[in-house]
Amino acid sequence: MPSDNSLPVNKVLFVCLGNICRSPMAEAVFAHIVEKKGLKTQFEIDSAGTASYHVGDTPDRRSAETCRKNGVPVNHRARAVKTADFTYYDYILCMDEENLRDLKDMAPKGYTATVKMFGTYDPKGDRIIKDPYYGGQSGFDRNFQQVTRCSDAFLESLGYE
Repeated sequence: MPSDNSLPVNKVLFVCLGNICRSPMAEAVFAHIVEKKGLKTQFEIDSAGTASYHVGDTPDRRSAETCRKNGVPVNHRARAVKTADFTYYDYILCMDEENLRDLKDMAPKGYTATVKMFGTYDPKGDRIIKDPYYGGQSGFDRNFQQVTRCSDAFLESLGYE
């Protein structure tokens, strides 16, 4: 699909539990790839958490450092998923099955967003983007590689090269 400003905007929300590790990383990586491909005007991108533990916090230091060391800028403050998100966003992409269950429980009747796991786009078939919070740096590095693969594949599924 050409980079044409007349195309409709795709609104994408990435979701994990607390919105400090996985979903802000996915947001930053996806936004970076979209910008590199000249598609910034075709997307509105954000992230949120199913829980409100960290509302207002910046991303986990390890998540932000992993992005930065890979040349991806991060600028986000944690927020919780809102009822309005289910009709405002076209895609709500979460990181694991628990997030998916929570989102489906939170979703209002008649919601219009496509709600699914971001990992369903992983060409390696790794559907779960595991929470790295209680582990070491390798979990954050693994997440970065996975959300990069998923971002490319998600864009392809929308018809962008």
